Amino acid sequence: MALLRTSLARTPLILALLSAITLAHAQGDDTTQPQATPLAPVHVHADASKGYRATDTDLGGLGNAPLHDTPAAITVITRDLLDDRQPRTLSELAHADAALGDNYAPVGYYQDIAIRGFALDLASGFRFNDLSMTGEQYMTLEDKQQVEILKGLAGLEAGVVAPGGLVNYVSKRPDDVHTATVGTDSEGSRYEALDIGGWLTPDFGVRVNAAHEDMNSYVQHADGRRNFISLAADWKISSNATLQLDTDYQTSGQRSVSGYQLLGGTVIPPNPSRTRMLGFEPWQQPVGIHASNSTLRFNYEFNDRWQAQVSAGHSHVVIDDNVAFAYGCFYSPDCASGATPGYFFAPNGDYDVYDYRSPDDTRQNDELRAVLKGTFDTGIFTHEMSVGASTFQRTLNQRPYVYDYVGTANIDEVDPPYFAPSPNQPGPSARRLDSWQRSLFALDRVHFGSQWQLLAGGRYVRLNESAFDDSGVLQRHTVENKLLPQAAVLWQPTAALTAYVSYSESLSLGGEAPYWASNGNDVLAPLLARQAEAGVKYEWSDALSLQAALYRIHQPYQFARPDNTAEGFTFVQQGNEVHSGLELNAAGKLSDNLRLTASANLIQARAEDTGTPSYEGHQIVNVPRLRTSMYLDYRLPFAANISLLGGWRYSSSNPATPNGLISVPAYNVFDTGLRYVTQWSGHAMTWRLNIDNVFNHFYWRDTGTSGGDSYLFPGAPRLARLSVTFDL
Repeated sequence: MALLRTSLARTPLILALLSAITLAHAQGDDTTQPQATPLAPVHVHADASKGYRATDTDLGGLGNAPLHDTPAAITVITRDLLDDRQPRTLSELAHADAALGDNYAPVGYYQDIAIRGFALDLASGFRFNDLSMTGEQYMTLEDKQQVEILKGLAGLEAGVVAPGGLVNYVSKRPDDVHTATVGTDSEGSRYEALDIGGWLTPDFGVRVNAAHEDMNSYVQHADGRRNFISLAADWKISSNATLQLDTDYQTSGQRSVSGYQLLGGTVIPPNPSRTRMLGFEPWQQPVGIHASNSTLRFNYEFNDRWQAQVSAGHSHVVIDDNVAFAYGCFYSPDCASGATPGYFFAPNGDYDVYDYRSPDDTRQNDELRAVLKGTFDTGIFTHEMSVGASTFQRTLNQRPYVYDYVGTANIDEVDPPYFAPSPNQPGPSARRLDSWQRSLFALDRVHFGSQWQLLAGGRYVRLNESAFDDSGVLQRHTVENKLLPQAAVLWQPTAALTAYVSYSESLSLGGEAPYWASNGNDVLAPLLARQAEAGVKYEWSDALSLQAALYRIHQPYQFARPDNTAEGFTFVQQGNEVHSGLELNAAGKLSDNLRLTASANLIQARAEDTGTPSYEGHQIVNVPRLRTSMYLDYRLPFAANISLLGGWRYSSSNPATPNGLISVPAYNVFDTGLRYVTQWSGHAMTWRLNIDNVFNHFYWRDTGTSGGDSYLFPGAPRLARLSVTFDL
């Protein structure tokens, strides 16, 4: 708790607000509190009476329509579901939807996920209140009201972004709430959190969230800690104007756990350990991450038909990246002949250990956006129009890192040998990337009578990006101008049914060639992706939502092409990567006692026209053909304060090589839990018990890549979490 106390001590404004809220709450027990003036909704909201179901989205590129009227596949993870499942990491959050999966998500490190088989870009794929945030941080959930996941292209929403989609974290708003949560798990972790809010005047409200966690990992030597604090404030300046501020700060420290690699590039490790840290050395320091995120949004209503919003976002992350990294077998005697590529583990299980240190790795995202929205009529047609402009800057500062070989170990060793760390030290910090995106965007939703709607719009984006070497010398300058269109037609024959077809385009940055390719470290040209989608949404009742979507996404295929160069590979864009799939989702209540969220994703992801026959006709690496996910909450009819919780996740076999010869096995994972609601001395209390992977099944959760190299990460063993939340 020392770090949390230090953070609080350095934020006197938050302390003052906490005191004011507590005093107002205490006085409210004996006196009449001022009535807060409600603000216009600015985010997705979920009605608890409707189960794990949300009704609206504020993703600006989609016109702020109800989810039922949105021509896109969007999953909303509500606060109820976050509370019941108790996820702590991005990898655990991804269990909520079958279209999501891990993509290089080590324990103890910032994580990434894939949507519809495409890895998100950590620079632009994550958002905080619909403004860009850096993805290279520990994703905190204590202050989030819900998490929106846009599946598929987001060119209109975000411009230059990977084709998988977006993850948007929506913060809690001020409310009369005073709760504390304490928890632990079967590894002995300790967790404490506060959620305190209120309206200090009828027009000004605040909410503060704080958390501290001592993490005892199931992986040896990977214990860590985390501290977090956030502030949300709403000010109703006048009847027409509101101002909303959200800011947070967090620190975390935990040793990063290296992944496995294929033995000799062709064999899945036969006896992997989920609890052993590969390459552990006692001098290895934790990966330290310090992150802050802020948004400021000014909303003005000219009248009941026209509104404007000006918003700014700032996200800043400093990473002290330290790891005794297990990678490849260049120095192993078992790879001396050259028959085994040096970027895989050796056939006998040998791997090299590297001392990697990259302190003060600083990434920053800044965005400024202005939007005008209005409704008007032209003859018999009604228009809902949004127009706007945005400026986004991404910068990266790094020091020349240490990445030195220190020894060779083996995966069967319980304790790796001791190797002395490298005597070398990182160099001075320098600007490595300066990337600007300037955009103009517009969207018009035209109503043709009561059953038909046409959405048409686009974003014009100008990308201007400069990359530098570790001494600050310009290495690359990229300028790209692109119009990214989006169009959709909706048909609503009844109030309960919406059918749509849509087309969209997006632009993403080209990949960087792995160091072992003939053009190592070269960055390829930006990629244009196209998506066609058809979907159906049905409101079975006012508490259960069903949706289905068929989609096809294609963009140029990036890969290390085998050739006759001295290195044996050249990183190229050739042919197309095509992802075609079917998604099914359900969220809400099946009965008064049973609520659920369920999803399935059937996908074919192939490379076409690559000029490399052995890579064609196979499923893309780390894209299982079928995933399913389900979570149930059943309230006992004879004990209304007790609910049984249960989850099931399935994945078909997952490819680990581009030639389709190696795949990790399919798996089923079952979770269970219990929620108990009671009172103590007049204060509400909620106990939650979750047991993930209740049968302790071993499975490979991730076969993703990083820097062009492939890794295998095992899923977590059985883990029980217990928490109690009580009103203060």
